[in-house]
Amino acid sequence: MTTAPGLPAADHRMCEQRWFEDFQLGERFVLPSRTMTEALFAAFALASGDNHPIHYDVEYCRARGMPHMLAHGFQVLIQTAAGAGLFPHMVEDSLKAFVDQSSRFLAPVYVGDTLYSSLTVADLTPQRTTGLLRMDSAVLNQRGETVMDGAQSYLLRRRPASAA
Repeated sequence: MTTAPGLPAADHRMCEQRWFEDFQLGERFVLPSRTMTEALFAAFALASGDNHPIHYDVEYCRARGMPHMLAHGFQVLIQTAAGAGLFPHMVEDSLKAFVDQSSRFLAPVYVGDTLYSSLTVADLTPQRTTGLLRMDSAVLNQRGETVMDGAQSYLLRRRPASAA
């Protein structure tokens, strides 16, 4: 990696590095809010290949009693991508794997809704050289209604003796 003279790559970080032991139950990571626009719907349809009219035809939706196009569940789920926040910058040296995720879709999301997402440390399972960090995920709309909840798990290295 090339860096500016006098600026080593190891010191060019957005956050102080954290290891498994550095996380606390209940610690919360807020992700950027996002208003679901027609452009986001179109981009998701293009990327996913989902071509059902419930996701791109407003008149189809209105004929079925919906106020606008309905977001695909995965379109809501991606609002909890940890990469949108500071978490991945904190674990650049300790992250081994994104292990799993689960989600429940609790209320509809339509064009024009604004989503507020967060991740909260819910469980810390230490292992010999690593630890499993589970975070609860939540997505609320502009009315404060939970539209999705779930969990994500990450395998993190424990602090090496050289980093103590």
